[in-house]
Amino acid sequence: MTREAGPRESLDGQAFLLVAGLADLAVSTLGSAVGGVRRLLRRSDAAELATQAEHDLAARGRLVLDRYAAVPPAHLEILARHVSARKSVDDD
Repeated sequence: MTREAGPRESLDGQAFLLVAGLADLAVSTLGSAVGGVRRLLRRSDAAELATQAEHDLAARGRLVLDRYAAVPPAHLEILARHVSARKSVDDD
């Protein structure tokens, strides 16, 4: 069931297939997530799991902020510190 298609039809068809594949992936992922949530809600230690998840998310947020929000020291400042440290070692 192949047919010859021009470049325009080929791109449209490929785009349609990609969108359909992404939609199927999203639906299956959502279904898995809903099933996971249902299993978690049935557990007796759900409150403890929620507390641990909250702490884990807060720790992850701190890591992200430390990684992206902190301004690294200037390159010349680092070099000046190295030179200063070497001079103090050489003077001793």
